[in-house]
Amino acid sequence: MDEIANRRPLKSRGTAWARAFARLLLRTPLTPNAVSVIGIGFAALGAVCFALAPGQPLLWIGGAFFIQLRLLANMLDGMLAVEGGRGSATGVLFNEFPDRIEDMLLLVAAGYGAGVPVLGWAAALLAMGTAYVRALGGSLGLAQDFRGPMAKQHRMALLTLAALAAVVLPVMPWALGAMVLGAALTAARRLLRQARALKEFAR
Repeated sequence: MDEIANRRPLKSRGTAWARAFARLLLRTPLTPNAVSVIGIGFAALGAVCFALAPGQPLLWIGGAFFIQLRLLANMLDGMLAVEGGRGSATGVLFNEFPDRIEDMLLLVAAGYGAGVPVLGWAAALLAMGTAYVRALGGSLGLAQDFRGPMAKQHRMALLTLAALAAVVLPVMPWALGAMVLGAALTAARRLLRQARALKEFAR
């Protein structure tokens, strides 16, 4: 089934706690699309925490917390759609577009909070670039490539750890710089693999 084959591989999706969360949501009228939009709200709250963190360093922890809620929403919308059977014709749009907004909010705000807005914008732009390359491959009939080294789950793990450390250490500029370099490498790796696959198809 294409919908399953093109899902981001997540070990957490098969855990007992994730299935329990999904079952809980299935008892409500929430749709996968609604959960996707809720994820934007979590990212926006995380962005506010990051933007205000220079005056209140403990807000870095709040930002890290909302990143995890954003990721939880990102996982549960797919579980509701696929395992829960609540998928819709617009599900693919809601699965992808909110992710781009969420990345932009969190990374740009982290850049401003760390005093390096250019790195925040660069990280957000390149994060969008990795997603574009992945989606481009899918539009060409190739399997969607979720490899890193700075795919979404890697970016958010690094951003979470950096936010927690930023309470006491000025590590966020270094983390954003690593995301910029890693996302550029990720996009290049995906493009090269797509080029090889297309050449194989052409033979």
